[in-house]
Amino acid sequence: MRGIRGCGVGLRAEFLEELATSSVTPDWLEITPENWFEPSYEYLENFEKLMQSYPVVAHGVSLSIGSIEAPDTAFLDRLKEFLDRYKIEHYSEHISFSALAGKQTYELLPLPMTKAMVEHLACKIDEVQDRLERPLILENSSYYISPYSEMREVDFICEVLERSGARLLLDVNNVYVNAVNHSFDAREYIAQIPPQKVAYMHIAGHLEYEEENLLLDTHGEAVCDDVWELLADTLKTHRAPVMIERDNNVPPWSTLVKEYQKLCEVVGSAS
Repeated sequence: MRGIRGCGVGLRAEFLEELATSSVTPDWLEITPENWFEPSYEYLENFEKLMQSYPVVAHGVSLSIGSIEAPDTAFLDRLKEFLDRYKIEHYSEHISFSALAGKQTYELLPLPMTKAMVEHLACKIDEVQDRLERPLILENSSYYISPYSEMREVDFICEVLERSGARLLLDVNNVYVNAVNHSFDAREYIAQIPPQKVAYMHIAGHLEYEEENLLLDTHGEAVCDDVWELLADTLKTHRAPVMIERDNNVPPWSTLVKEYQKLCEVVGSAS
């Protein structure tokens, strides 16, 4: 992706002020645009400073690309105005749905993995890209049920990418979580993703419930050793920018920076 190289961090309000004055600086930032449409006054100065200082990717949570309804043009127009204002070229979202009958849940709900849904997504992606005047990057989501599905997840993902021309935000933690919960091989899954289709990658943490053999994708914990190892293996074949994503239990930058530095070591070792 143009301007996006190396290792990034998902920007959160909890450490915005600290990052703005930190001597340790990530290569790029990812922001959730919905959180910054109307930033509060206490964050505005530092937010503007960071937007001018870093390459930035926007990663949304409310597009609901899999909904049966047509795209929300009012939302897309507001989003485009935001992306244009900050000169953000790259926008990603999730292969999921979050809205129904005009009501937004902000939950990333699973889609039926079917040929019909591939076609539905391809049409919606075209509409969104035309409205935003930008290509759309889509993330593989974690899921706990797969309603009415007739395809393996990796086959579904690959068909969506091929049919739509979209690229993938490969969330390595989500692959690991789904592999454990649904009993498939995470490395085999990643091997089937065409490397040229991967725009960038996420790495994050999850909770483990050993008695139920269940992983819960919280993005609120430290990255575990198995996910670090999966990332290292992935980087042998899929070379793309990588970032740390922390959505819950967000620590100060002085704590998160230790994980960021480990990410830089893993990425550097794979170079």
